Amino acid sequence: MKELVKKLRKYEIQIRKAINSQMQGDFHSIFKGSGLEFDDVRPYQYGDDIRTIDWNVTAKGHGTFVKTFKEEKEQTVFFILDVSASQDIGAPGKTKVDIGREICGVLSLSAVKESSHVGLICYSDKKELYLRPTKGTLQAYHIIKGLIDLKPTSLKTNLTKAIAFALNSIKRRSVIILISDFIDEGYEHNLKALARRHDLVIVHISDKRESKLPKLGIIPVLDKETKRTLWINTSFGDFRTKVSEQLVGRKANLEKFCRKHEVNFVSLDTDEDYVPKLLRLFKVRNRSRKTLH
Repeated sequence: MKELVKKLRKYEIQIRKAINSQMQGDFHSIFKGSGLEFDDVRPYQYGDDIRTIDWNVTAKGHGTFVKTFKEEKEQTVFFILDVSASQDIGAPGKTKVDIGREICGVLSLSAVKESSHVGLICYSDKKELYLRPTKGTLQAYHIIKGLIDLKPTSLKTNLTKAIAFALNSIKRRSVIILISDFIDEGYEHNLKALARRHDLVIVHISDKRESKLPKLGIIPVLDKETKRTLWINTSFGDFRTKVSEQLVGRKANLEKFCRKHEVNFVSLDTDEDYVPKLLRLFKVRNRSRKTLH
């Protein structure tokens, strides 16, 4: 526990130093993306973001109107972490779920320093852990301890149910950071609803072992979610190519979804330093946030 907290502290300091130097003090937290609540409408002016147009008011025929927003003082941040068995792929200490835990931990520590309420949902094909959002450094450490102590009771994945639980549980508009490998089907409808209701950030985590299989002949492959062992000829035909193309296609479809629904997206591999990509995410969110003023 002490070693992980020390590591997370180091990452948090690194992120904050980089932000302050690279952005020359022009820093708005990643957690203030949802910190704008509807205030009023006013006539459209040249240069206004078309995404702020209030089409219901505009349709009345008295001109084009845009929504104006006021900043909320306190934000709610929710982490949704996929803890199904497919997340256990990767080197010891650097599996997909290890990286997910680290990201939840370091961003929780950052969020509470911005006076945000922070909550956590861990999901497999059922709720594994739910921590209600609250403020303070103690909450960040409560989240970190919960992540370390968690032993999921199910091996399976069901993102549809995970997102449905979030939709039913999180009533107030929040920043939601959803972390998964997204190896599942049929969750897009619920994900669209989540993106419409909340300020959604998707963190896609993968491991090269999944897409770059070596030619090893006939080998036993363990399906972590079903615990079944399958014997597969990795040297036969285009098996490895099909596996790789399937994973690349899944990621491409997720990226396309995020662009269409204006969802922030970042993709990470287990063996890379995720700090630079988180920094770029801060910058993207800051730019998009400014267009709403």
